Amino acid sequence: MYLKHLHLRQFRNYLDQEVNFAAPKTILVGDNAQGKSNLLEAVGLLSTLKSYRAGRDKELVKDGETTGQIYANLYRQNGPVELALTLRTTGQRTCTVNGNSLRRKHDFLGILNAVQFSSLDLDLVRGSPENRRNWLDSLLVQLEPIYAYVLQQYNQVLRQRNALLKQIHNSEIRRDPTELALWDAQLATTGTRVTRRRARAIERLAPIAEIWHSAISGRIENLEIKYTPNLGAVYDNSLRDDPEKLKQAFLEQIQQKATAEYHQGTSLVGPHRDEIELIINQTPARQYGSQGQQRTLVLALKLAELKLIEEVVGEPPLLLLDDVLAELDPRRQTQLLEAIQERFQTLITTTHLGTFDTSWLQDSQVLSVQTGHISTP
Repeated sequence: MYLKHLHLRQFRNYLDQEVNFAAPKTILVGDNAQGKSNLLEAVGLLSTLKSYRAGRDKELVKDGETTGQIYANLYRQNGPVELALTLRTTGQRTCTVNGNSLRRKHDFLGILNAVQFSSLDLDLVRGSPENRRNWLDSLLVQLEPIYAYVLQQYNQVLRQRNALLKQIHNSEIRRDPTELALWDAQLATTGTRVTRRRARAIERLAPIAEIWHSAISGRIENLEIKYTPNLGAVYDNSLRDDPEKLKQAFLEQIQQKATAEYHQGTSLVGPHRDEIELIINQTPARQYGSQGQQRTLVLALKLAELKLIEEVVGEPPLLLLDDVLAELDPRRQTQLLEAIQERFQTLITTTHLGTFDTSWLQDSQVLSVQTGHISTP
């Protein structure tokens, strides 16, 4: 797939900016806080409908405006596609494909595939389990767009069940075993769907990431990626292929934690408490990995994402590199740039061009970004 044209209107610090991408590699150069990351963020929104930097659409719309738009012309193997996303400060969105407004936002997913890599991704290793769950969920949405709906269903059930547990904890209502049992069953059903998809994704991604990690580390480090569902000892990999047994394992674990849940007023069992373990040479990378090891690990994960999406989708995704080369030493930079070659359309932000060798610059489109304006230097 190839992003040919991008048009930003009242998005972040862009008032009305159009960009034509004329080469497989585009380098966006400029000082910090000029709008380079904003452009990559816009492309990422078209891919996953989520921003890795903003929690509310109000933050994405240009100050003083009520709406913002992102338009894109994308070429895929089966033909050109026009995408449009309208953001509003109220939080309402409109998604359009080839001029047709979509009733279901989920139908917008999976059209533009992209892998984002920024300095914030180092939190994949050293951050909380939530960071790793969010990363895996974002990948899954691209591999299997229906997963966005599956995850939404689970989160809705979780919110309702937590509200009931909180009421019980605060003694606002009497404990009703029948009502809670209904929510238990729904949590187990929707949680099973999330768990099975997460397990399958890690099973496919892990071998690819482990090969990349071995190569980047000079074959002196072994990476293991383990998916650890929040089901304790009742979970084993064989359950993944048997939804009914997995659902029963959920219900058994819920029963074991029932008393604790009443006391704490929240759900203690389910995918919202899963962990993805990252282990280097049998040592948890989060606790003991050096900064260099952590960067190697994240780089391996991102390269594995590219490969896996290409395998599943049948086309290479876009690669969005947000000032990440400055975070990598020369050897890791070389590994990344050699892996990209001409295979993936790549948008790269940087504060200076000295990071790139002459051949890379000759093969790249270089654009200057200054206070929300993009031009050819």
